[in-house]
Amino acid sequence: MQYMLMFYQPAAEFEQRDDASSQAYRASWIAYADAVRQSGVALGGHGLLPPMTGTTLRVRGDKRQVQDGPFADTKEQLGGYFVVDVPDLDAALEWAARAPCAASGGVEVRPVFTATATAGASQT
Repeated sequence: MQYMLMFYQPAAEFEQRDDASSQAYRASWIAYADAVRQSGVALGGHGLLPPMTGTTLRVRGDKRQVQDGPFADTKEQLGGYFVVDVPDLDAALEWAARAPCAASGGVEVRPVFTATATAGASQT
C-alpha cells in the first residue's frame, strides 16, 4: 500500500546555520533519505525550501487571493515528503518514526488515493 510521509518541522530547523548541531541535523536527514531510497520502498519524495519561500493561492468567487509565505501560522511547517510503498500502516509508521523530525516536530502518515485503493474500499 502507498503512504505519504509528510515531515513537519519547527521553524528553527529551517534556519541555515553552520553550527555543529545544524550540520549534524542535516547529516541525519541525508542518512534517513538514503536509507528510505536504498530500502526500495520510496516511490518519490523531496525536501522543500523554507516556508517563507512559498506562495498560497485561494480563489474566492472570481478573485484570486495570493499570499506570500505559508497560509497557516503554526509552530511546525511542512519540510518535505516521501511516498512509500509498504505492506501496511505499521511499516509506514516504522519509517515515519525514523525521520529526524519525529522527535522535534511530527510526521503525518496518510494513505495515497489510488484507483486500486478506492476499488478495494468500495468492496468492503
